[in-house]
Amino acid sequence: MRRLPPWPMPSPNANWRWPADDHLRTTGKATDMAVNGGSEHFDVIVVGAGPAGSAAALIAARAGLSVALIERGEYPGAKNVSGAVFYGSAILNKLIPGWWEQAPVERHVCRRDLVLMSPTTSVSLDFRSSAAGYSEPPYNGFTILRPKFDRWFAAQAEAAGAFLLTSAVVDDVIKEDGQVVGVQVRRDMGELRGDVVIACDGANSWLARKAGLQRELHTHELSLGVKEVIGLDEATIRERFQLTGDEGVALEYVGAVTDSVHGGAFLYTNRDSLSLGILGQLSSLVEHKKRPYDLLEAFKAHPAVAPLVRGGTLREYSAHLIPEAGWNMVPTLYGDGILVAGDAAGFCLATGIYIEGINYAIQSGLAAGTAAVEACRRQDFTRYSLMKYMELLYQRNVLTDLRAYRHAPAFVNGERLQNVYPELAARISESLFRVAGDRKQKLLPLYWQTLQQVGTKPRHVLKDLYHVARAYLW
Repeated sequence: MRRLPPWPMPSPNANWRWPADDHLRTTGKATDMAVNGGSEHFDVIVVGAGPAGSAAALIAARAGLSVALIERGEYPGAKNVSGAVFYGSAILNKLIPGWWEQAPVERHVCRRDLVLMSPTTSVSLDFRSSAAGYSEPPYNGFTILRPKFDRWFAAQAEAAGAFLLTSAVVDDVIKEDGQVVGVQVRRDMGELRGDVVIACDGANSWLARKAGLQRELHTHELSLGVKEVIGLDEATIRERFQLTGDEGVALEYVGAVTDSVHGGAFLYTNRDSLSLGILGQLSSLVEHKKRPYDLLEAFKAHPAVAPLVRGGTLREYSAHLIPEAGWNMVPTLYGDGILVAGDAAGFCLATGIYIEGINYAIQSGLAAGTAAVEACRRQDFTRYSLMKYMELLYQRNVLTDLRAYRHAPAFVNGERLQNVYPELAARISESLFRVAGDRKQKLLPLYWQTLQQVGTKPRHVLKDLYHVARAYLW
């Protein structure tokens, strides 16, 4: 199959527009499915019941299409790492008004910290707001536990008429005359046929590769996340993190916490637990011969973290691959009879400033579901029909954001930002706050002296300033 350009810019004369809300909310039940004695054919087959897959299935089912939502886990979310922050909840609010009142959310995030760490010191940039959107509905973001949230979201698609098939592994796509017409399932039915297949099967998507849309990913494009959920009672969490009611905090760490490995760490407050973990670039983990579990243990023992987790009990340990190369790892997103969305499409924005994925997964799922609805109405499932998906992704700012910050992932994972500048910030802070009766240095001489101590030259700083400007300013 000829490889298509992954991101054609929308034509300025394109007459397609996003369907009105009333259209999107039109309910319809799927027809009886193959496993219930039907024809083994669906209008839409969605592989993966994460946020992207459930969003796509919900849109298609509401439009009256027959939809199969296939999940390899025992239930949606069973294979996902617990604990995450879902930013941009207004996106889901357009689909399910007041969704947070019925969904299993943990806490709304009103505080976010970026913490630079040396082995003994931490320097924090603290953001806290009580402005509308942070402390009042619709909230800017929530901490969630993915097994609970994914199960709830998939249930919304199921209630709209989608057929949820769990404990089902998809091994391959079915092609006829070069067009994807279904999937091979490791279950009794053997195969399911469909007009449009939407691959939402996670990072390093097997289906996208089988369809010829995804190349082999490099280890520097993927990070391994290891995470623990640590139980603490609600009162302790509120007191320890200075929170009121259902307020929550998201802490993000960079520097010595990963022991030279390119990556970072995080800690999120849930209702009665903490989600904390380490992200390590696969290539860097191999290069430095580090085990993620050892890095996680060292992170919990750091002086800035140990008091926060003291007295907690381990509830869960898990690991997950995360796509973090942004725009540069996005595959071809459409083909004859197939679309790719969510983590399978590399839709994760990891720029240091923005660390977002669930919102882009949902946006891309909505776009894929709507593109499938339009294709079914036209009865045209060729790549040229499904190219509408690209216009929707630009309209929903998924590809727009990834392209704008396409240089950021390489800068964030650079050696100096990961290991030198956190140490520089820690040493300068230690010098500024230490009182020993010595002569107090002016800031510029202190900066140059400390720069030499950490082994960096002024020309390196100037070079990095250029990369900062390219990644974030223009």
